[in-house]
Amino acid sequence: MAGGYMGKILFVDLSAGELKDEVLDEKLCRDFIGGYGIGARILYNRQKTGVDPLGPENTLGFITGPLTGTPATTGTRYTAVAKSPLTGGWGDANSGGYFGPHLKFAGYDAVFFNGIADKPVYLLIDNGKAELRDASYLWGKDTYETEDVVKTELGEAAEIVCIGPSGEKLSLLSCIITRRGAAAARSGLGAVMGSKKLKAVAVSGNRKVPLIDSVAANSLRREHIAQMREAEPGRVSYLEQFHKYGTSGGGWRSAHSGDTPVKNWGGVGIIDFPDRSGLARDEAIANLERRTGCWRCPIACEGRLKEGRGEYKYPAGTRRVEYETQGSFGTMCLNNNTESINMANHICNSYGLDTISTGTVIAFAIECYENGLITKADTGSIELTWGNHQAIVAMTEKIAKREGFGDILTDGVKIAAEKIGKGADQYAIHIGGQELGMHDPKLMPAYRTGQPAAARYQMDATPGRHMQGFGPTGFQGHLINAAGLCMFGNMAADPGKYIAGFMNAVTGWDYSMEELLKAGERIANMRHVFNLREGINPLQWKIHPRIIGVPPQKEGPLANVTADIEAQVYWNLGALDWDRLTTKPSRKKLLELSLDDVAEELWPK
Repeated sequence: MAGGYMGKILFVDLSAGELKDEVLDEKLCRDFIGGYGIGARILYNRQKTGVDPLGPENTLGFITGPLTGTPATTGTRYTAVAKSPLTGGWGDANSGGYFGPHLKFAGYDAVFFNGIADKPVYLLIDNGKAELRDASYLWGKDTYETEDVVKTELGEAAEIVCIGPSGEKLSLLSCIITRRGAAAARSGLGAVMGSKKLKAVAVSGNRKVPLIDSVAANSLRREHIAQMREAEPGRVSYLEQFHKYGTSGGGWRSAHSGDTPVKNWGGVGIIDFPDRSGLARDEAIANLERRTGCWRCPIACEGRLKEGRGEYKYPAGTRRVEYETQGSFGTMCLNNNTESINMANHICNSYGLDTISTGTVIAFAIECYENGLITKADTGSIELTWGNHQAIVAMTEKIAKREGFGDILTDGVKIAAEKIGKGADQYAIHIGGQELGMHDPKLMPAYRTGQPAAARYQMDATPGRHMQGFGPTGFQGHLINAAGLCMFGNMAADPGKYIAGFMNAVTGWDYSMEELLKAGERIANMRHVFNLREGINPLQWKIHPRIIGVPPQKEGPLANVTADIEAQVYWNLGALDWDRLTTKPSRKKLLELSLDDVAEELWPK
């Protein structure tokens, strides 16, 4: 087996209570790297079409990458995968923390679950030995309590992923949490975990990840960290910037630049949200207790807060908000109260909710309320008006508990609009059922990686995702995710030097960057054909006109800007060699990517 892999996958049948080890196939690793690359291939091979996302036949996986738990800079990530109950298609969610490395230290590269347990359970993997344990006493506990109780039983060295009460109650906004706030947040995978009565996965072990050339890997690490610490005279380095402020350091600027969507995607920051002081950098560190980070991460962009100030008494140790949370609970709701955003973040982390989707569904509800589609009689006397931070926090708690009007909102804006009726869908901003990330694709034609932002939101296998890609410029992102790396350590890095360098030093394979990007393309196609087999053509997903600027805004940095999404999609479909009507990859392309079985299914002779 190549370096970087433990060589073993665990398959768990929760209905039967059976656990089975399988040897990890080396060709599977070479072709699909890890993470959702391996996940997509396994689910496509082993899962029937049309299964209920919340039923026993849906498979839930937790998969590491070959660089997870190695000297590779930011090699901290794992990916959860399953058919998404939000979109009905491919679902994945990525998270840092310590769980990914420790799953490998416990002896496995991945674990997959199907079936439904007859009572709540959690899986324990301890140094290569796995067992299912009764979790009835954990059911109903929040994610903080669950981690604390399991760590008390197993020892502080154990690492845990778990769901909170929102996942237990099958909220489609629910997510999977580790380390009190590191979230595998998107695609509604917390609900999949809850549907299986799987409360948690706990891992513990001291096995070493095999490295083919540890000297080269550690040398690259030192060099990469030194590069991130470099800065022009009078400027703060990339590493220091993220270490001090995390992602929340950019919220103040983005609220007025046109980057962050405002007022449920219908407003203009400088007009509708003139006072952005609650999102300022100083606010991001004002109540900071300490800085920390994921496993061996030199950036350490995570912050932990002191006890909440004023009326919001969130507990000490609450995770500092990220930029996306600032956007969803801040600018999207016209909320400038820092402590209320911290409190909403705490509720989401403890109950296990995606902060992007939860803030977005509240912004949707506010717009419905302001336009008379819902009233105090519907909301339980909560006055859902723009900027009303007490109401925003109160409704967050209702959503988390599936109580009152929160039960209408907790499955996302698409379903909430259907339940409310009265034309509420005009305020429901989503693609394919998934709420969008907090970056406006109208600001620049290509966000981050140089790839078309509007087309990315529509066309990726997991729509509405700000950290995913579409088209050839997205292949590197798929590679980074599949390898188990964090994007923030690799945005400005020389990929040929560091990504390919770490892959070769760790695995011992002589990868060229071209070969690795080809693997990224293979992964993009695999995720996409999963959706095609489920009957999903992303061209048929409705694009809300606000997303692309139809009609264009009249004021602010995005005045008179409309994203030409049709041109972006058209060009990239051609570059991918996907049909411009059906979006089916050509037979030639699938064979070129060694996806012969997929080619025979899509293009039978």
